[in-house]
Amino acid sequence: MAQERATKKTPEVIERIIDGLSVGTPLRELCRQDGMPAWRTVYDWLQQDAELATRFARARELGFDAIAEEVLEIADDGTNDWVKRRRQDGTIEDAVDTEHIQRSKLRIETRLKLLAKWSPKKYGDKIDHTLSGPDGAPVQVAHANISDLAAALRAANTVRPAEITAAPAAPQIEAVRDKAGKDLL
Repeated sequence: MAQERATKKTPEVIERIIDGLSVGTPLRELCRQDGMPAWRTVYDWLQQDAELATRFARARELGFDAIAEEVLEIADDGTNDWVKRRRQDGTIEDAVDTEHIQRSKLRIETRLKLLAKWSPKKYGDKIDHTLSGPDGAPVQVAHANISDLAAALRAANTVRPAEITAAPAAPQIEAVRDKAGKDLL
């Protein structure tokens, strides 16, 4: 039997969508239910109705939080982590069900990855691109005297005089001379 699809935007259909999203049910899963519109239809409604789009976005945010809470439930639930197994001698032992544990791990990782994609500001890895000085202070920029720079380079013995004179900033290098006109480098 063919699935009944809603084609009109009724308050009842909208509430089912908003309620479903707010508990973490994906839109496509909601739209597979009887009496629900196709997911493309819902997106058409969102483009035409700003208020609905706002409610939809808020419901999705609540749904993301619900999925995050579900991750904790999966992680904390150890009820099927152990199974009873019969040994060859006929005795029963408790054994770790690694398949169940790995499946739980996969369920957690999948949800966390989706949350990071869907809501990167809230659930993504924080990458701080802020440039700051010690203890979060502003970066201090110091302008060095060219003779101090020349002395530091000589002390570090990293640059030879020939390399400096071949540099494109020749006028600055010519200024690094003592009063008699002798190169300091």
